[in-house]
Amino acid sequence: MNQTVAVPVQRTSRIAQVVRDAIALTKPRVISLLLLTMVMAMFITPAGLPSSRVVLIATVAGFLMAAGANAVNMAYDADIDPLMGARTRMRPIPSGRVSVRTAYIYGFSLAAVSFVMFASLVNLAAALWAVVGFVYYTLIYTRWLKRRTSQNIVIGGGAGAIPPMIGYAAACGYVDVTALMLFALIFLWTPPHFWALAIMIKKDYANARVPMLPVVSGDTETSRQIWLYSWVMIAMSLVFVVIGVSGWIYLLIAVAAGALFVTRAWQLRKITDIPHALALYKFSLLYLALLFAGLAVDKIILRTI
Repeated sequence: MNQTVAVPVQRTSRIAQVVRDAIALTKPRVISLLLLTMVMAMFITPAGLPSSRVVLIATVAGFLMAAGANAVNMAYDADIDPLMGARTRMRPIPSGRVSVRTAYIYGFSLAAVSFVMFASLVNLAAALWAVVGFVYYTLIYTRWLKRRTSQNIVIGGGAGAIPPMIGYAAACGYVDVTALMLFALIFLWTPPHFWALAIMIKKDYANARVPMLPVVSGDTETSRQIWLYSWVMIAMSLVFVVIGVSGWIYLLIAVAAGALFVTRAWQLRKITDIPHALALYKFSLLYLALLFAGLAVDKIILRTI
């Protein structure tokens, strides 16, 4: 009797583990902020408010493309993940539950489905920008930059700046100066955001011989670079108001959030330790979400006045 019950239970347990691994390979928590910037960009275009259908399809397709890129990233990094502590050691591939080959097939399959969805149900421009984001992350950042230069996240930051371009193109069929400004904002946000994380897990990167800036140049220089990039990023965030893309609602959000950001960056500059790095890292996530939400809300309200 006990053996008869155990077989289905074990099978169910294996299926549940496969599902958990499939989800883990996509890094869903990382994708959430990317999707937010993509969707908010859809409300900023000259085309007006996007339809709920386009938003829904773009969200699903955008998730699949980012998920595929993350799976390919994990497959390529399978050799260094065991060296980077508990944060990565128990991922599906280094733990032995998923093979590198399977992860590659899974990642490229998700990307292919995403491309078909964008091209057939949204438009070709969004599909092509989604592919650009996939290639940028998997080839330019993961395979070329990450293990070769301390500027890896500076140049590679363009990968995370592609989602607004995808959303913009999905809503109006093309990208313009505003879309490029959205790209630039995230491009400048990425170094202070990621370097704060790199300070916290510097030992892990050192063990894996990944030349992140804190490993190569030390925490003091990294905090100085964070401080400088923070000011350039904030200046970029205000350009939207200067050229008339957004109004006073966004301006208030950008100024208030920017002041809090540079305050945390300065605190990290004065005392470069893990608690201050963590405080900046966490706020940087909220900061970007606030800016993009502010841009979208400002645009929607201006259109209804």
